[in-house]
Amino acid sequence: MSADQTVEGTLPEAGRPSQSPAAAVVPAPAPRRPRRLHPAWVVAAVAFLALVGAAGFRAAPGVLMVPLQQEFGWSTTVLSGAVSINLVLFGLTAPFAAALMERFGIRKVTATALVLIGLGSALTVLVNQSWQILLTWGLLIGIGTGSMALVFAATIANTWFVKSRGLVIGILTAGSAAGQLVFLPFIAMLAQDPGWRQASLLIAVGALAVVPLVLKFLKNSPAEAGVLPYGAEPPAAGATVQAAAPDSGPRTNAAVRALQVLKRASRIRTFWALAAGFAICGATTNGLIGTHFIPSAHDHGMPETTAAGLLAVVGIFDIVGTIASGWLTDRFNPRILLAVYYQFRGIGLLVLPLLLSAEVQPSMILFVVIYGLDWVATVPPTAAICRETFGADGSVVFGWVFAAHQLGAAAAALGAGAIRDATGQYTYAWFGAAAMCTIAAVISATIRKHSASREAEPVPAS
Repeated sequence: MSADQTVEGTLPEAGRPSQSPAAAVVPAPAPRRPRRLHPAWVVAAVAFLALVGAAGFRAAPGVLMVPLQQEFGWSTTVLSGAVSINLVLFGLTAPFAAALMERFGIRKVTATALVLIGLGSALTVLVNQSWQILLTWGLLIGIGTGSMALVFAATIANTWFVKSRGLVIGILTAGSAAGQLVFLPFIAMLAQDPGWRQASLLIAVGALAVVPLVLKFLKNSPAEAGVLPYGAEPPAAGATVQAAAPDSGPRTNAAVRALQVLKRASRIRTFWALAAGFAICGATTNGLIGTHFIPSAHDHGMPETTAAGLLAVVGIFDIVGTIASGWLTDRFNPRILLAVYYQFRGIGLLVLPLLLSAEVQPSMILFVVIYGLDWVATVPPTAAICRETFGADGSVVFGWVFAAHQLGAAAAALGAGAIRDATGQYTYAWFGAAAMCTIAAVISATIRKHSASREAEPVPAS
């Protein structure tokens, strides 16, 4: 019987007046309310946009290096030094930023980081001496981007998600690639006409534009939004959501917590294996390709805008590869995934010197596609192993592992610049990076699969 039909001859309930003899209407059941989008996905979307806004500078050094050399006469080593300072601070800030997010909340730390990036980029237009580029590119943007590093993605995923953590980390990590994709072509065009200063202002605007969204929509924890993390079991009968929500984190000094976590993690072999592999990851992405691909292509006669376009294609496929890696991490052994990723990257770097030329050949397109799929596909499995091995300390441990990533990137950025100044080409830098990738593949494959349950015990949440 449909909800709007009547039931004839229904007797009136006791104590109620009789209804008309025609019929007693059976009330229709209340319509089921459509399931509301879980707030975790809103937070993830805003975090993605924040990572896009923060990623503008990641596309800048390779494009702006040649215009700055032409205007000021600075050497490749000097400019590489500014990038190296940025990368070192980018990495060393990350674990402290993770602890600061636990102490003061994700929203405040993220908004402050975006403001620092915007300020550093805007002030770059005023530089006329080499030490000033060290201050803007190095100090201000380094601290800002470090606070918005990939540890931010791990913190969001670990705080807001129980289900699909690997996929979420993959999507958020792809935000950096999306930022490169959005900014890089425009930075390349502006760097030539009307000039590199306008490109720096574009980066500043991109970072600052996201701040209002962060302040309004980026909640610090599920408890603040009155919900459970996505995929968490509902609380027992009679319990409140607030009580069932996970603790927002220790309220201790952020620097002390970060150093305490480092002390505990440093006793465990898995930490050093992840740090070594991620240092090589940083050296072969941000440090080498991200900083020196465009100048190297320029050495072979390729226009800067063309080389920048190739890096933008890397960004496109990085989005695909990183999201796919997150999906795979939820289903397969992350150690094997890391080994495969590093080895494929090494093969690509080994053949790169043979592919560079004045014109884009099909083989170069193939390299760009493969390298893009592999660019930061290492992040979801690395974060997963950190979470699995170190439990509640996983986000801060990932921050220290990411610090190793950026130290490797800084060494490669500076070293490749010195090789270019000494030999007139980058060939030895490419070959050296290929060898390091093979080492990273071996290290990753030999991380003990079943060590997590034993190693998690001496690393309790602080």
